[in-house]
Amino acid sequence: MSNFAKYRSCPMSAQKVRLIADNIRGLPVAQARKFLEFTPKKGAAVVAKVLNSAIANAEHNLGMDVDRLVVQAIEVGQATTLKRTQPRAKGRANPILKRRCHITVTVAPAVKKGKGQ
Repeated sequence: MSNFAKYRSCPMSAQKVRLIADNIRGLPVAQARKFLEFTPKKGAAVVAKVLNSAIANAEHNLGMDVDRLVVQAIEVGQATTLKRTQPRAKGRANPILKRRCHITVTVAPAVKKGKGQ
């Protein structure tokens, strides 16, 4: 049984957030929180908020033990891009793309593996 949290239209490019997401996928929650706390990237703070929300959802809605939770999946997808223009010399205009992303974090209890598995 798992639980998740979503952050839609995060004002950051998906590429920047994926750098952080790839590092915490599959880690225990306590270890993932430590990693995000000491990572100096801007995306780490955003992912930490979503992770904390997923943990709170699992604890409150399903009564899961926080110490046994693992980051089962974390998905970062591209959202709509805001298109703006920057005026330039001689009547020209340069495009500005303000990229956004959707972040989904899924947490689940750790599965203990036996001898035969």
